[in-house]
Amino acid sequence: MRTGVAVSDPGRVLASPLDVIPSGELTRYLRGLVEDQGVLEVVVGVPRTLGGEVGFQAGKVLATLDRLKQEFPGIRFVEWDERLTSRLAAGGRRAGKAGGKRGKVRVDHLAAARILQEYLEAGRNV
Repeated sequence: MRTGVAVSDPGRVLASPLDVIPSGELTRYLRGLVEDQGVLEVVVGVPRTLGGEVGFQAGKVLATLDRLKQEFPGIRFVEWDERLTSRLAAGGRRAGKAGGKRGKVRVDHLAAARILQEYLEAGRNV
């Protein structure tokens, strides 16, 4: 499994795709972002079912999130509902279909930026 990563500009207005990494490297990668870029907040997309329940994949994400919270106590982790984000990032195409595995990486990249952008916009509307 792979994890899409995005960052915002210093003014917290615009999200940009940063990288797609193997999920097993997430802790190491996040540690680097915290040290190099001073990351204090991480938005985590939780792939709930269309009914809003925690399915198998969301359960895996939440378990990883619990572990990350223990490893990075100084970071604020925010759960964000990511239902349909990959499909929207792919322009309505079936995620991963166009371009094979390479296309899927691009969708993960864009989905991460879309999740972060939604979060940033929601914060401005509060």
